[in-house]
This record gives sequence, structure tokens and C-alpha cells, in this order.
Amino acid sequence: MIIVLNKLKKLGFVPKLIEWEYELKKTMITVSIIGGSGYAGGELLTLLLNHSKAKVHQVTSNRFAGEPIPFVHPNLRGKTSLSFSHFEDLEKVDFLFISLPNGESMRYIDRLMEKATRIIDLGADFRLKTEKDWLKWYKIPHLKKELLGKFIYGLPELNRDEIKKANYVAGPGCEATVTILTLWPIIKNNLIDKEFIVVDAKMSSSQAGNKPTESSHHPERAGVVRSYMPVHHRHTVEVEQELSLNNTKPKIAISATAIELVRGLLVTIHTKLKEKIEEKAIWKTYRQYYQNEPFIRIVTQKRGLYRYPEPKILQGTNYCDIGFAVDKHCGRLVLIGAIDNLTRGTAGQAIQCMNLMCGFKETLGLEFPGLHPV
Repeated sequence: MIIVLNKLKKLGFVPKLIEWEYELKKTMITVSIIGGSGYAGGELLTLLLNHSKAKVHQVTSNRFAGEPIPFVHPNLRGKTSLSFSHFEDLEKVDFLFISLPNGESMRYIDRLMEKATRIIDLGADFRLKTEKDWLKWYKIPHLKKELLGKFIYGLPELNRDEIKKANYVAGPGCEATVTILTLWPIIKNNLIDKEFIVVDAKMSSSQAGNKPTESSHHPERAGVVRSYMPVHHRHTVEVEQELSLNNTKPKIAISATAIELVRGLLVTIHTKLKEKIEEKAIWKTYRQYYQNEPFIRIVTQKRGLYRYPEPKILQGTNYCDIGFAVDKHCGRLVLIGAIDNLTRGTAGQAIQCMNLMCGFKETLGLEFPGLHPV
């Protein structure tokens, strides 16, 4: 856009163009990423480099400080000339994204708040509202407990108005994101027994991050359908927190299974209907809350391969696909949700929140529809 304005200036279209250019520059923001060498940081950077209103200023990584970014993120060859910066060299910007392991950002948050007036933390440190919940589920003391509850939970479909006014947002966990979005209208309309909600989550390998472990070693990871956390998944507390409606907290039971998929997440949620109901009524419930949501799609086809949500076709997109089926035999409602854990579950959702916080079009930079076949 700036290049076009400069060319038009040379042709004599000066006064109005100067005004347009001023408005364009005024709405541009400078952005930095803290912890940009991981998968989430790389996804953020990929999206931001193609965002028309954001200019990436720095990407930090103490391990790779001084190295060109494509050394770690080869998909960005030719897209950026930036090199990784050391955390100690961080400069002031308009907007900061924190992409650090759980338990890290609370150690640095005071310093980071001096570097930017608006911050989105992709980790778990500020998602919960009480120190008691943090200690129970993360097993370490919280170093900035006075900030718990100060960050808005970054799920636009539930908290859009609060996010628009926020300076600090906590990005939800990827499994929590798809579970909350899939359940919210059903719980909101009081259609199921809130004491019986079982979430079967199929998790891809990128959700474990890019730090090698014994379980991520190829001979151990390839071909697996490994139940690695049948109970006590840490995202349980987020889901229960955000789905607590009308002073009632649901009971959520999550079982997590690792599967041979690099990106993507599928939840199959088993619930008990309060009374007999037709599938058309479930459809209307979802339409009631999601018909104007740009990144929610209700998927319940009667024919074809993709009758229900499928993570494979969501890779690189910010969509959450939701499907359902009523089991009349035993009064069960089965809900199915799918996302790309790195985009909708992490970086894409953070960009969506940034757009809201900055007054940009909510879908800006997130229009990629995915690929097929993949």
C-alpha cells in the first residue's frame, strides 16, 4: 500500500494521498514476540509477517540470539531479514506476544509491561482467576498472584467485548479452546447433565512443543495411539472456569491420547441429554450463538467423507469446526470439535484477539481457508 501511495504522489496526487498515508501509518502497530523459536512463536511470526497492520520489530530467543530466523523457521526463507534477539535487548513496542513455557512469563511480566501497553500471553500463567486453582493444577507457587484475574481470557466468541477493551489477554490452551467452543452453546441452553461431560481428546505431536523428549523420539512416537493422560488434564480447570454459568460449575472429565499427527486436535465429547431432543434442535442451538461468528463452522453432513469435523483439513486455519450426533438409544449427545492446535488453538486466536484490541477487522490476516488434499 505504501508503494502504491508513493507512485501516485509522483503523478501529482499529493494532498489527499498524504492524508491517507498518515492514516495508514497511524493504524500500523509495532509488534515483538518473546520466545519466538518454538512452534507457537513460529506460527505467530508467520501470521504477523502477512498482517497488513503489524510490523514485526523483534523476535527473541536466548538460545538462537544472532541467528537468522529462517535458520529455525525454514518456511520463512525470503519472508524476513530479521535475526533472533536476546531477551535483554528487548525494545519498546506497541504490542507484545509472550510465547514461553508455562511458569515462565510470570517471572518476567513486570519488565514486559514496561515494554508494551498491550500484551497477549500464550502460556498458562494468567489464564486462571485464583491462586488456589493455579497451585492445584500446576503444582508451583504463582509469583504474580495479584495479576490473576487481571488478564482477559482470550476466547473471542465468549469475551469479545472485554477483549476489545483489554490491555492484557491470556491465550487459552488449545484443548481448552476447542472443548469450550464445542460445549458452550449446549451448556448455555441447559440441554445436558453438567455432572456428566467426558472429553476424549486426540492430540498431535506439535502440542508438546519443539523440545525433544523420550516420548517424542521418532521410534516411540510414530504410529502411536497412546493414552498419556487419561485423567487430571490441566486444561480441565480452564474449561470448568469458562463454562461456569448461572453460578453452576460443570464437571469436566478429560482423557488425552497422543496420535500420529503433527498438527491438529479432535475432541469427541460424550454428554447425557436432560430430555429427548431432535438433532434439528441442536442445530438451532448452535446457530443461535454462532451464526455470525467468522471462525465457527457447524459440520453435520449426511453424505461424503467429511461428514464431521476433521483436523486434517483445518491445518493452518483459524476455524473451529463443530459437529454432533444424538444417540436416541441411550439419551446421549455426542459433540465433535476440531481445530489446528497451532493456529486456532494458539497463534491464530492470539492474532484474532490482537485485531479486536487494536480496532482492526477481526479476521485480518486469518483468511487462509486451508488445503485439500493435504
